[in-house]
Order: sequence, then structure tokens, then C-alpha cells
Amino acid sequence: MKGLTRATFALLASAALGFAQTNSMPAPAGPMQYPQNSTYNVAPPPRPQPGMASPGMGSPGMVNYIEGQVTVDNRPLSSSGPVVMQPGQALATANGFAEILLTPGAFLRVGPHSQIRLISSGLAETRAQLDRGTAMVEVDQFIKSTNLAILVKGATAQIDKQGLYDFDADQQAIRVLDGKLTVSEAGGTKSIGRDEQLLLASAKPLKARGSNPQLVKAEPLYVWSEARSQAESQANVALAQNFAAYGGWFGPGWYWDPYWSFYSYLPGDGFFYSPFGWGFFSPGFVGYYGGFRYGHFGHYAGYGHVGGVNGVYGAGFHAAGFHGGGGRR
Repeated sequence: MKGLTRATFALLASAALGFAQTNSMPAPAGPMQYPQNSTYNVAPPPRPQPGMASPGMGSPGMVNYIEGQVTVDNRPLSSSGPVVMQPGQALATANGFAEILLTPGAFLRVGPHSQIRLISSGLAETRAQLDRGTAMVEVDQFIKSTNLAILVKGATAQIDKQGLYDFDADQQAIRVLDGKLTVSEAGGTKSIGRDEQLLLASAKPLKARGSNPQLVKAEPLYVWSEARSQAESQANVALAQNFAAYGGWFGPGWYWDPYWSFYSYLPGDGFFYSPFGWGFFSPGFVGYYGGFRYGHFGHYAGYGHVGGVNGVYGAGFHAAGFHGGGGRR
């Protein structure tokens, strides 16, 4: 699916405003506060009544999921619910991982022994700086009207389209596994695409070099990100089916899934595929096709059964190739 138009971006903003103005549907988690026990412990949105999806809507900068030891501004995070980072705050991992929501349809994932600092967050602009370690950005649906960027060692990597991007502050490397980004630093600007990288510490930091995606795919952060992408897809189809059956959907955005205990993304219409090949569906598409999907991608064709609501269960629909296209894995 192509990137969202300005009209759809306006719909995203309207949906977010609708949540804020609906008294019976409060926002689930506000800015983080400092409890007396020095541990963040923000309760998740209230569990909905049977047959109804939660009204909670996520926002850029929200820490959506963690594993292991993760802190924000040196205070431990609890796994009991999502929290929202404020600009200037830094998230650090010890032996763990963290997933942060960016602009709608984009996930930032942080590897072990890493630190990411949020610079700005919002529908129009979300920027973060990788201080140390590794991070990966999965952009499942790209909003052309937004500014989505990751800063690494003085360079700014502006994401230009949907795809999968790898950042390593220790090696001072910026890699594109799929998609396109534009990197700006003191020496100028350079655009790189699929299977290309920039080595910022080299004599020619803006020289595009080939990268070996198989080496990246062997890294723990890639493996974890692929598993998270699958889980996000499973939550998406469960939410989409629930909204299709019972209503209450406000348009594209991040929606809380009480069964998975994290936010997933629901597009405004149709469906698309993550860079890992997992499907994301809108409630209207699920309602129209009844929970079954058909794909034909290169040499791959098949049906996938998706579910998790009203007695219908499944593992999500997986298609070979990035974005459901004829690309290679």
C-alpha cells in the first residue's frame, strides 16, 4: 500500500482529537510520573467489557513493550503498562529490549546495552537520538506529511518511505534493509536505499557502501524485532475483527489490545504488510472479507487465517517478501 495522503493525515489528527473530547473514553496513560518507590508503574487502559475494544489510543513517544531491564532517566520501567516519554528523556536498556511508538505505523526498537533519547514527538514530527548501542525502526505505513528521523553521532537520518532501518551508534553505522532514507551531516547529504549503509567514522562518511543483510538478521535486535512484528500483526487482526463486529473505531491510529497488553496499529483502509511480511488490516477490510486473506507475491500464493476474537484464533497472515511485494527475505 502506498503512503498515506494529507487527507488521511488529517483523519489521524481528527481521530486523536476525538479521543481527547470523548469524556466516556479517557486517554489511557499520560506523561510519566515519579512514584515514591522510584519505579514507573503506569496502569494500562481499563479492560473493556466483553465484545468491546478498549477506547485507549496510543501516541508517539509511548514505550509500548519491554523485556528485561529498561530505564527512563535512570528510573526502572515496570512491565505492567505503557508509559509516555517526554522530549529530552532518555530510555536505556541493560540486558533487555524496548519498543517505542513513533508516528502512526512506525515502531522504534532498542537493543541491549543501548540508550535512545527522545527529541520531539507528535503526529507532525518525531525525532530520537541514539546515544549508544543499537536501534531498529520498522515503518509499516509512512505518512508523507510527517518528519521522522533518527540522529546518530552528529548525523540525521531522515526516513523517506516505509521500510526497515538499522542504526548502530557504537559502530557509527546507518543501514537500510528495505526502504530509503536521507542522511545529513557536516559534510553534506546522501540518500541510501535497500542493502546500503553509511559508515560515519570512515574517511568518507557519506559514501554509500553495500551491506550484508544476513549479518544484520543474525543480530539479537533483528530477531526480537521480527518476533515483535508478528505479535503486532496478531494484535492488529484481533482488534480489527473486534471493531468490525462491535464498532467503536475512530480511524487510523494506535489502539490498545487488552489481551496482548500493548498497542497495535490499525490503518484507515485496506491492508498492508510489514517489512517482515506480516499483515496489518483495517476493520472495514476484515469485516468485508470475514477474516480470511489471500496474497500473491512473486512465487508465493496462499490463504492465511487470522483471528483471536469471538472464538476465532490464528497466528496472523504472513506473506513472503517485504511489504507483500516480490522482494526477497
